Amino acid sequence: MNLRLTAVALGLLALGASLPAAAQQGVTDTEIVIGDILPLTGPPALLGVAHNVGVKAAVAEANAAGGINGRKLRLISEDDGYVPSRTIQGVRKLVNSDKIFAFTSISGTAQAQAAMQLIRQSGLPAMAPITTYEGLYKPTIKNVFAVGYDMREAVYEMIVQMADRYPGKKWAVISQDDDYGQNVRDGFERAAKEKKLQVVSSQVFKKGQSDFSSEILKVKQSGAEALMAGGVLGENVTMVKELERIGHKIPVGVTYVSRVPASAKMMGTAGENVYTVDYVYLETSPEAKDFMAKLDKHLSPEERGKVNRYTFTGYSAARALFAAMDKCGKALTAACTIAELEKLKNLETGAMTPVSFSANDHLAAPKLFLMKADPASVSYKLVK
Repeated sequence: MNLRLTAVALGLLALGASLPAAAQQGVTDTEIVIGDILPLTGPPALLGVAHNVGVKAAVAEANAAGGINGRKLRLISEDDGYVPSRTIQGVRKLVNSDKIFAFTSISGTAQAQAAMQLIRQSGLPAMAPITTYEGLYKPTIKNVFAVGYDMREAVYEMIVQMADRYPGKKWAVISQDDDYGQNVRDGFERAAKEKKLQVVSSQVFKKGQSDFSSEILKVKQSGAEALMAGGVLGENVTMVKELERIGHKIPVGVTYVSRVPASAKMMGTAGENVYTVDYVYLETSPEAKDFMAKLDKHLSPEERGKVNRYTFTGYSAARALFAAMDKCGKALTAACTIAELEKLKNLETGAMTPVSFSANDHLAAPKLFLMKADPASVSYKLVK
């Protein structure tokens, strides 16, 4: 895939980020244009659409309060269908044609990797709350800020906590053959080494696979008594339902990507032994009560029906961006917004634990909570 930009294009992009306030790209006396690039169609739309409505809620809330220093926000959303080549096209459109001031999302891991050169060269503030792969923040990219938790660290923390709850168990891991799966394996293997776990089965499946009967049978035959299921959404559902079908009821860990109502509903009773960790408040928690009321106020009934944890992260990242923009006053520039994001400390959004960045750390790594699926409520509950 050709990611090179012409010298002219790069020059224009750099110019857009360094223009004075009066001519700052995406900013007029009355309006600030921001943009999303994310999956709004296909299976990953379960994540992308939910994120999008979270940003819409943040925009509606800010505009209802008069905008940011008197300027109303206007969101332009581009659908990449979770296809990296379309991410690149969408980023080019948002930067060069729509002339946005900032990104509120840069899609998934492979998509962000493909478009990163363009985003970096644009110099525009870019929030990344859907994926938090290491390349977004290590080494620090001046204009990119990730809101979330490193997937490897999240898997590590989950397996450590599950190992403490289920000591002496034999473990199995099934992971995907891509960067996402590698992050799962890295986190699992680190925890396994530290906790001295006996790993009796380790399998890798091809991305897009839908039948896991063979893999789950191998898990049972290996004598595994606990499983790290390293799929994204549907893969994990299929794995736990297959475990239930063959009568092998064991604790299963999944990443927070799966912590959405649709996944819990599809798992049904098979999800009774499924755990995850997440930094986003549960929809039913007291901490999220005010945020849920905001969603009721600012979203349409149709949008409200699409809410899940990615709505929470989309809202939180947008709120962080808007807080930094607000600090710049009327002289709003990309450089000022980036500088203010680097000063952001313990921003309370009501959707997740506080968000902070620094000049040397562009990853907001909130506190993690251990959760267990609850088939009765078709959701998850905190594990005390």
